[in-house]
Amino acid sequence: MIARSLAAAIALAAVGFAGSANAQDVANGEKSFNKCRACHQVGETAKNSVGPELNGLFGRKSGSVAGYNYSDANKNSGITWDEAVFAEYIKDPKAKIPGTKMAFAGIKKEDEIKDLTAFLKQFGADGKKK
Repeated sequence: MIARSLAAAIALAAVGFAGSANAQDVANGEKSFNKCRACHQVGETAKNSVGPELNGLFGRKSGSVAGYNYSDANKNSGITWDEAVFAEYIKDPKAKIPGTKMAFAGIKKEDEIKDLTAFLKQFGADGKKK
C-alpha cells in the first residue's frame, strides 16, 4: 500500500514537473527580451528606435507602426504577426523576410521563443500590460 502511494506520488510529481517545464515563462521571456532591447522597446513609454516599438505586435501587419521607416521588404511582406509567424521570423529574420533591415542572428531555442512570445503578448497596443 505504501509502495503504491509512493509510486503514485512520484508519478504525479513527474507529470506536474513536465507540465511546468513546457509552460511559457514570462519572466524568462523578459530576460530573453534583453537581446532585443538595443533596438526595440515595449511598455507605456515605448518609442521607435533602431527598430519599431513592439507593443501590440500580435495581430499587427508587418511594416505598420506609425513613424518607423521600414524596409520595403517588411512593408510588402504581407505578414500579419501571430505566434507561428513570429517564431519562424525570430529564428532567422533575413530568411523569413529577405531584405529586412533587422540585423539579428536569431533565437534558435523553441522554449526561449515561446517565453519571449509570452512576454511580448502581455503588452497591448497602448503599451499597457493586459
